[in-house]
Amino acid sequence: MSVWRKLVTAVKGGATEAAQTVVDSQAIRILEQEIREAKDELRKSDHARTQILAKCKLSEQKVASLQSSIEQYEAHARKAIDSDRQLALDCAQKVSDLKAEQEGEQKYLDQFKQSEKQLAGNISQAKANLRRLEQQVDMVKATESVQKAQVAVSSRHLGANSKMKTATESLQRIQDKQTLRDAELQAAQELATEESSDDLEKRLAQAGIKGGQTSADDELSRILGK
Repeated sequence: MSVWRKLVTAVKGGATEAAQTVVDSQAIRILEQEIREAKDELRKSDHARTQILAKCKLSEQKVASLQSSIEQYEAHARKAIDSDRQLALDCAQKVSDLKAEQEGEQKYLDQFKQSEKQLAGNISQAKANLRRLEQQVDMVKATESVQKAQVAVSSRHLGANSKMKTATESLQRIQDKQTLRDAELQAAQELATEESSDDLEKRLAQAGIKGGQTSADDELSRILGK
């Protein structure tokens, strides 16, 4: 495969992936539209079934009407057989023609009933499938909402963690400064104490109370037992 053909194939692959991404992002919307279209088709099917049922009723009425006519002409034939044989034969022929017509109409009626029964089963199955599909769509939408909420919470949690880390670092810096300041204050206090102590020692020495020549005299007196 040449380089150009590979490049064209790569572009086609990228376009397909982009289109698939768009389709996936609109999957629920597309599915809902498909459900609406399926409902429209089912409404058309219900209307078609209604028309078939109406034709069934008309055919049943016609079959019943033909049966009534058959019975009437049979009665006429029975009455005419004793007085007018030809009339009786004509009535019998009429009965034969009506029976033929009735049989033809009965075939139409049977076909209508068979079609209506099959259509009713298909519509019932389609409606059941559509209900299950709608339930699944509801579940998908609910899951989608929950997952979006989880993503939002997770994002906030990550943001909170980042802010918490920054706050912790700031707190540590403040604590370090406070520790250093305490150390400086303690050192200053110790220096002040030492200076105060030195001053006191000097003052004691000058007063001859502690240290210096007076203390040596005292020590000599102690040694001589005086």
